[in-house]
Amino acid sequence: MGKGKGAAKASKKKVKAPKLKCCASKSKCGRCPLRMLKDGSLPCGYTVKHRKLVRVDGKKFSKKDLVKAA
Repeated sequence: MGKGKGAAKASKKKVKAPKLKCCASKSKCGRCPLRMLKDGSLPCGYTVKHRKLVRVDGKKFSKKDLVKAA
C-alpha cells in the first residue's frame, strides 16, 4: 500500500529563507538572520553584518537568489 497524505507532506518540508534584516525583537522569530547564524542554519555564502543579511563575497543578491540557496 502507498503512503498516506500526511507522510508525503512531512517529507517535502520546505526550509524557510532568512529575512533580509533583523526586526530586533526580544524573542527572535524563526527566520531571523541572527538566530539562523547562531544555529548554523544560514545558507552557505551568507553572513550577518549590522543586523542585515549580506553575502560573504560582498556581491548583491535578490530574494530569488536567497530562496535558491536555502
